[in-house]
Amino acid sequence: MTRLLLLLFSQLLLAEFAQAQISQPSPQRPLFAEPLQCAAFSSYVGNLTPEYGPPPSRQLIDGLLDQLIEQTPFRCIMTYGVINGLGEVFASAQARHLKVIAIVWLDRDAAMNTRSIAAGIDTAKSYPDTIIALSCGSEVRTRHGNRFDGEILRCIDGLRQAGVRQPITTIDTWWEWCDRSLNCRPTLFADKVDWIGTNIFPWWENKFSPIHTCTSAEQAAAFHIARVEELRRTYPGKDVVITEFGWPNGPAGGSESNRHTGQRCGIANPENQALVVRTTFEKLAERGWSGVVFEAFSENWKPGSEGLFGSFWGLCQGLEPYTCQRPFAAFRP
Repeated sequence: MTRLLLLLFSQLLLAEFAQAQISQPSPQRPLFAEPLQCAAFSSYVGNLTPEYGPPPSRQLIDGLLDQLIEQTPFRCIMTYGVINGLGEVFASAQARHLKVIAIVWLDRDAAMNTRSIAAGIDTAKSYPDTIIALSCGSEVRTRHGNRFDGEILRCIDGLRQAGVRQPITTIDTWWEWCDRSLNCRPTLFADKVDWIGTNIFPWWENKFSPIHTCTSAEQAAAFHIARVEELRRTYPGKDVVITEFGWPNGPAGGSESNRHTGQRCGIANPENQALVVRTTFEKLAERGWSGVVFEAFSENWKPGSEGLFGSFWGLCQGLEPYTCQRPFAAFRP
């Protein structure tokens, strides 16, 4: 009888242990073989704008990437579209042995989204060694709320059904990935994506947020890490990548007032931009995490959509000769 009880007790313990093992969240799987330091890349520099007129030429794209390679440590970029001439970026990147995180741009126009999805499939298959990850849209929820969740899901499902092999996400702010909840909770995309791509900008929190109202350049890196850690807890088993972070370098001395408190806690200048970029990459490297700084080249068309500071986010100038003047050596990979 005693032996039978011991056997039953042992089996019960084994069953409980097995169930505990099953219920434990799996560790985050690194998205890339090694941590990457990347730069967001848009070729809409000079007088170019995505809103009208010609797209960037292949010659311009080649020149910008050559500048980036020559003057910075970045060998990985993130791009913002695959149609309307932007498909030229991938051939240019491949020729220069750059890795690319490619965003399939999604917006209000379903027909245009269909074109983007189809081109995204073709592009991902054409450049399997250059494109290392994909995103169905960038900040679609931030721009439009939940109205186009179906378009994001249509893109994710379309890429998977077409046999695209690169890991897929949809990129959005940390607040959207927390499902707009102080008690961060998963969104409906949790089981659909392979990784979490999140944009984190204390500069804009300083202006718009009633929660995080006052983060200085000195505190920005810690803010970035805290948000990533929160998302890693919320999405166990999925790697979390900061797909945009940064700080404006001008107009020098400029600042934003928080809409809720009136506080002015962020100062725009080259020194603060360099500090935020360097300290964030350092903290990411300590943890073996990847990140994408926003952005490689300033975009002069942006003041209309992002206010006074919109054209001052580049680590390189958005006008010829497109030089990169930030001190990169401190976070050279």
